[in-house]
Amino acid sequence: MNAGSSRLIEILMVEDNPADVRLTVEAFKDAKVLNHLNVVHDGEEALAYLRRNGKYAGVPRPDLVLLDLNLPKMDGREVLEEIKKDADLKRIPVVVLTTSNDERDILKAYDLHVNAYVTKPVALDQFVKIVEAVDDFWFSVVKLPPR
Repeated sequence: MNAGSSRLIEILMVEDNPADVRLTVEAFKDAKVLNHLNVVHDGEEALAYLRRNGKYAGVPRPDLVLLDLNLPKMDGREVLEEIKKDADLKRIPVVVLTTSNDERDILKAYDLHVNAYVTKPVALDQFVKIVEAVDDFWFSVVKLPPR
């Protein structure tokens, strides 16, 4: 965690694959990132969470969104587009975390103003390195907007 901050890092993970969720939770534990990881499983649920609608009325605003591209109901590209065109949400950094190496997906994500595009590694040790890099960059180097 950012040495200058004593609060938990609020992370919203939008991921429909339970194995990837478990891997991420383990990677954050191994990287010793002090966080509160919330997980939603589809694009519609992600937008409800971010807009604090319905059962998400009292949730904290995330400091970072980890977004998979291939999601049920509404895919990650559509979610990213909705986030970045919403005046209240567009300042929340979004990191696409996906298995896709497709150049079209990468270009589309950046066209939609993603903050970073990361391809998921298969091995836990590589995933831990990515989580540590995310922590170092987004929560130690970068000055994030207030919640």
